[in-house]
Amino acid sequence: MPSAIERVRRQSEVEAGLESGFSLIELMVVLLILAILLAIAVPVFLGTSTGADDRAAQSNLNTALTTAKEAANKNSQCYNTVCGGAVTVTAATLQRNEPSITFGDSAVETTQGPVSDYISPDGSGIVLASFSKNNNTCWLAVDNLTTIAAPPAGGGGAYGAAPLSASGSATKAPSKPGTWFSVSTGPCNAAATPTGASWSNQL
Repeated sequence: MPSAIERVRRQSEVEAGLESGFSLIELMVVLLILAILLAIAVPVFLGTSTGADDRAAQSNLNTALTTAKEAANKNSQCYNTVCGGAVTVTAATLQRNEPSITFGDSAVETTQGPVSDYISPDGSGIVLASFSKNNNTCWLAVDNLTTIAAPPAGGGGAYGAAPLSASGSATKAPSKPGTWFSVSTGPCNAAATPTGASWSNQL
């Protein structure tokens, strides 16, 4: 026959077993805390990922711009033979100089990573475009070694038709010397007229 002490010990073990686990209120409090944490974390995560798309496009543009400037320096400060260069700088030329980026003369409006390029008709400037999945925007960079004198034959192109715009406009790349940046809502094609562009000397 168990002693009184042993009976008390067994009774306390039974009561402890009955009281183990979580009550419904405790479970609901834990779920509420998890819901609050998710409500905070998800928008932060989404904001970080969309911002990363923009930064990736900008980084590609900066790298492409450096590559283009280097190519022009080797080509008598010119992007083609019209202004005195020995060769015309092409997407293939840029690709050889910077293999980490895919260069092309056409639109890049659905793919993050590649860079579209367009050289002004007089060879004095180059337009580069890089697509960002964040709101389907197009980041643009322009490097004009001198003032762009001639619009594309028949108008159109990134620099637009005559008269050219010195500091750029919503539909024309800047024609005066310098490096310019913008973000456009239109097709991401360096050879096309930009849409809703707002030009600045800073990215």
